[in-house]
Amino acid sequence: MTKDEILLAQKEFLFPAVFHYFKEPLIITHAKDQFVWDVDGNQYLDFFGGIVTVSVGHCNDYVNERVHKQIDKLEHVSTVFATEPQLLLAQKLAQISPAGALRKSFFTNSGTEANETAILAARCYTGSTDIIALRHAYHGRTATMMGITGQGTWKLGPPSAGVVHAHNAYCYRCPFGLTYPSCEVRCATDVEELIRTTTGGKVAAFIAEPIQGVGGYIVPPKEYFKIVTGIVKKYGGIFISDEVQTAWGRTGSKWFGIEQWDVVPDIITSAKGLANGLPIGITIARPEIADALKGVTLSTFGGNPVVATAAKAVLDFIEEQKLRQNTEEVGAYLHGKLLDLQAKYQLIGDVRGMGLLWSLELVEDRKTKVPATAATLAVMNAARENRLMIGRGGLYGNCVRTSPPMNITKSDVDEFILRLDASFAKVEAAMSSAAAV
Repeated sequence: MTKDEILLAQKEFLFPAVFHYFKEPLIITHAKDQFVWDVDGNQYLDFFGGIVTVSVGHCNDYVNERVHKQIDKLEHVSTVFATEPQLLLAQKLAQISPAGALRKSFFTNSGTEANETAILAARCYTGSTDIIALRHAYHGRTATMMGITGQGTWKLGPPSAGVVHAHNAYCYRCPFGLTYPSCEVRCATDVEELIRTTTGGKVAAFIAEPIQGVGGYIVPPKEYFKIVTGIVKKYGGIFISDEVQTAWGRTGSKWFGIEQWDVVPDIITSAKGLANGLPIGITIARPEIADALKGVTLSTFGGNPVVATAAKAVLDFIEEQKLRQNTEEVGAYLHGKLLDLQAKYQLIGDVRGMGLLWSLELVEDRKTKVPATAATLAVMNAARENRLMIGRGGLYGNCVRTSPPMNITKSDVDEFILRLDASFAKVEAAMSSAAAV
C-alpha cells in the first residue's frame, strides 16, 4: 500500500476513536534495535519503545530466534491443554517475584485483561467489592478498567460502581498544597478517611502503578506505599501493583517497580515489555488469592506457546546481558542530561522518573506551573522532524515521556539529547518570535 492508501484506509476502516499523536499519523514500516523507519524511508531514534513495550530492542535476534523455532513446532492449543513454554514462564515468574511470595500466574493477552483478572481475584478472595484506585492513573480500556482509571480523557463511558479514587502522590502538584517531606505524606494518610467516608468500611483492593505511566511518570515518596498498604489491609483489602509499565527491570536493579518501595504486593499485573511487543498479560498472585478464584475459567490465547516462549527469552536476555544494571547506570546518565536541559529551557518545569522511565513536565511559567499543553504538542512535532520518537502524557497532556529499550547505551542517550535539545530550541525560538509580534 502507498502512504496515501494507508491513510485513506485508516479513515475508512478503523474506529475514529483510534488515537494518534500527530494529525498526519506516523506510518511505521520496519524497525531494528533502537531504530524505526517510516513509509518515506526516514530513520527515527526510538526513545518511547511502543509505549514501554519494546524492552530489549526491536526485532531482538535472541528473542526472535526462539520464537521462530517455537512457531514451527507448536503455535496454539489454548489453556485447556498444558504446554512446556507456559509452565517454564510461570515457574520463572514465581522465582523472581518479590520475596518469592507470588507463586501462581494467570496468562491473558494484555495489561487490561491482567487487571480485570486481578480485580476479580481480589473480590473473590476478600468477599468485598469496593476498589480504591488513584487519580491520574491508567489501568486499561475495558469498561471496568476505564472506571478504575483516574483520567477523564480515557473514560469513554459512565463511572463504575464500587470504585473510589484517592489523591495520588503528585508532589509537583500536591493536591493539598503541601511540600514533601514536611507534608508527612498527607496523600497517603488521607486514604483512611477516604475509606471511612466513601466505602462501606471494607474494601477488596487498592490498585496502583508504582510509577504512573499515562499520568506522566509520577513517582511517589519512599514512604507512600507502606503507609497506604497498611491502611488498606486494616480495612480488609489487598494490594494490586499494576506493573504493566514498571516491571522487568525498567526502574533499575529490581525486577519489579514496587520493590523500589520495599513493599511486597498481594497481586502483580504486567504485560507490555515482557514479550517485547508480542501480546501478553500476566496476573501473578499469592497462592491463597489465586485459589480463591473458584470454578473454572480459561483464556483462549493466554499463555500461548509462542508468546510464552518470547517472554521467557526476554527474561533470559535481561539476565544474561545484565540489563537491569544497564538500566540503572544509563538511566542515571540520562537523568543528568535531562536536568541539564531543564537548566537550559524554562519550559521544563519538572524532571522525574526512575531507571529508563523519564518524563519532562512542561509549564508556561515555573512559578504558576500552568501546563504548557500547546508547547508540548510543538515539541512532539519538532521531535518528529528531528527523527526522534517520544511519548506524551499527563492529565493536561503536558508531559514528554521517554522509555527507550533497556539495552541502549550512553552514546544513544547523547544522540537523543542532541535531537531533543534541537527540538526544544526550535519551539522556544517560535514562542519568542510569537511573543515579539
